[in-house]
Amino acid sequence: MDPQQPDLIPEIVSSKHEFARIRQHIHQHPELGFEECATSELVADYLRDWGYDVHVGVGGTGVVGVLRIGSGARSIGLRADLDALPIEEDGNRSYRSKQPGKMHACGHDGHTAMLLCAARYLAESRTFNGTLNLIFQPAEETLGGALRMMSDGLFDRFPCDAVYALHNAPGLPIGHFVVQNGRMGASSDEISIRLNGEGGHGAMPHLTKDPVVAAAELVLALQTIISRNVPASETAVITIGTLRAGEAANVIPAHAMLKLSVRSTTPEIRALLKRRIEEVVHGVAQIHGMQVEYEHVPLVPTLFNSEAETLLARQVIQGLVGTGNILTAVSKGGLGSEDFAWMQERKPGCYVAIGNGTGGQGGCSVHNPGYDFNDEAIPFGASYWARLVQTYLV
Repeated sequence: MDPQQPDLIPEIVSSKHEFARIRQHIHQHPELGFEECATSELVADYLRDWGYDVHVGVGGTGVVGVLRIGSGARSIGLRADLDALPIEEDGNRSYRSKQPGKMHACGHDGHTAMLLCAARYLAESRTFNGTLNLIFQPAEETLGGALRMMSDGLFDRFPCDAVYALHNAPGLPIGHFVVQNGRMGASSDEISIRLNGEGGHGAMPHLTKDPVVAAAELVLALQTIISRNVPASETAVITIGTLRAGEAANVIPAHAMLKLSVRSTTPEIRALLKRRIEEVVHGVAQIHGMQVEYEHVPLVPTLFNSEAETLLARQVIQGLVGTGNILTAVSKGGLGSEDFAWMQERKPGCYVAIGNGTGGQGGCSVHNPGYDFNDEAIPFGASYWARLVQTYLV
């Protein structure tokens, strides 16, 4: 098939503008993780109108819509995320966020709209045989929503033989997908470090134990873990996102606070980083006479696509856009994390990336004040969801 002539579902294509308006409404009213009350209510109302058995409050503000067609024994789960980010939006688009300091800077408004678009088509066409579970998850950005839904009995109450999710990819042209077997994202851990020293006058540092100097040395020492402990064939990142100490230029503070984001791609490297970071922190602290308060919070494991489910996703997408528009790896790789990884630890599944466009707002990075989801992607994502269900539930 010519990759320039996508084979999308006509009914979905004709509804693009309607679901773009829904997406833009969600964009105007962003809600942070576990606060998605209005967004969840909107989703639940639409699903009820289309005949789904709707369950609200799953894991807090999560919504699950269930549709059973025919006598098929198989079941599938499709996940979209609901939450926004604590970012002040740039730009003057007509549907700019109405909530100061909050915006959909990662495209979850678009993910929700695409799944809703597919949901209506599938409810009206009834072209599958089995059980469809639509999972609208809260708090993906804080990497806690998936676990909360699972703790609330997600897969016990709504059994799924396989689970699928997608995410928009700025810089990837509209109509292109990334379908990658195996690792698709990194594990993520957060570490908080408080160095407790002895404060004093800036003119008499010899009478203090300066946590600022210790923190500065620690920032550099932590980076040597990647360069000197992690094999060059592996990929990992230690990012110090927070460093706070003191208020006045002439006062040596009593303590300094650091917060780290730690990413890796294998369980072995993850364990190595955990051990070496703690050793380096306590070593530097001892040299400078600091006491340490140390907290390690494991957030999510590595996002890993299972082979059979990835093959099916690739076959479905190939039927939509042809082989020329399918990539097998993200061209500008990073170590992003996704709490869909928790679901994939329980169930086989596949997580794919869908093009958000190049240049302008379509190419603007996620988690950026200028980002916006590209509504041209809606019929591609919704057609993928619908064809996937039709293919899986036969």
